[in-house]
Amino acid sequence: MSSYQEIFDRSINDKEGFWGEAAEAITWSKKWDKVLDDSNPPFYRWFVGGELNTCYNALDRHIEAGRGEQDALIYDSPVTDTVKKFTYSELRDEVARVAGALVEL
Repeated sequence: MSSYQEIFDRSINDKEGFWGEAAEAITWSKKWDKVLDDSNPPFYRWFVGGELNTCYNALDRHIEAGRGEQDALIYDSPVTDTVKKFTYSELRDEVARVAGALVEL
């Protein structure tokens, strides 16, 4: 296992390799053509040509993996003494409801 310092150093010294490897952990609709376009500093472009669905990566893939009833979001306020939990399935349904409402605007 690598130490924190080794991981950090790689992220600095091998940006494309490090972040390309890290990006393999999420689902892409279309894989990127280039991890980092640094041709116009300071305006860097990451994962050029890549496409992904953030909602799918945040919710749907966890449901597909059988974690639909696992807590995905926990709101815990010590001020109001309120605790509210959303499972991945509940949160996906809420996101779909709000998205549907936004489409109607």
